[in-house]
Amino acid sequence: MDERAALAMLAEDLEAAGDDAAVVDDLVVTTDMLHERTDFPAGTSRYTAGWRAVGASLSDVAAMGAQARAAVAAYAAPAFDREELAAFVRGARAVCSLVDAEYVGGDLDEHREFTVTTTAIGRTDNPIYRDGAKPGDAVCVTGTLGRSAAALELFERASENDSEDLLERANALFRFEPRIGAGRTLAPVATAMMDSSDGLARSLHQLGEASGCGFAIDADRIPVDDALDELTDDARTLSLATTFGEDFELVVTIPEPDLEATRESSTVALTQIGTVVDPENGITLNGKTLANRGYTHG
Repeated sequence: MDERAALAMLAEDLEAAGDDAAVVDDLVVTTDMLHERTDFPAGTSRYTAGWRAVGASLSDVAAMGAQARAAVAAYAAPAFDREELAAFVRGARAVCSLVDAEYVGGDLDEHREFTVTTTAIGRTDNPIYRDGAKPGDAVCVTGTLGRSAAALELFERASENDSEDLLERANALFRFEPRIGAGRTLAPVATAMMDSSDGLARSLHQLGEASGCGFAIDADRIPVDDALDELTDDARTLSLATTFGEDFELVVTIPEPDLEATRESSTVALTQIGTVVDPENGITLNGKTLANRGYTHG
């Protein structure tokens, strides 16, 4: 089984499975595992790895509309290097500080491949799930898409050219702000929400399945990150922005009457990219079927 099939099997027996985080007595809890081979391109600093690994779990907390409280990480590597370990912790603490959470430690182990398992907890009395989207709702995303795809391109160019400048740019792009504040702002009006870690296209399919609806998406409205526009040609840009994933933005549905008021009363960078439609209309991009493609852990 691949990752998606395994998750589908587990969801049949685990009632709390299927959203970005589990909710237990107003606490949201989520965990993630990242590997050097699949998640940290060559040149990723340990500072960036700490930031990104913990940030991935904080992003799940954001998708539930919760306030982040704390995070832990289990750090495994072939050997423990003092500078690398210290840099990892600095990155983990920095991303937590960015969203008013606390990094409170974790565990260490030896392993043949650098691997990180992170857990984050948050709190909310109004969790937002994936199953509430209704036809007529606006489909929106926070921030821009394609940032991680641009980072990967820069990591590859840095390796080919032995460029420290490109490597620095790549690491900077690979560090992202978990959308905790945006999630809290959107929670009172959101009907469904999740993060875009698997890519926009796959996120829409997951939301559509959970909510029993379709989506009509306008390609021209999708906010592509400037770095991706700079580094790729037009033929690849839209594909990478919609399917590469790992951007950790929020994909959210909001009733149309609430959308403008939300924009006017907050500083959340929110872009409407389409509309929720009846399920028989499917999930489309510019009127054509949008394939269920996205990031899958290998």
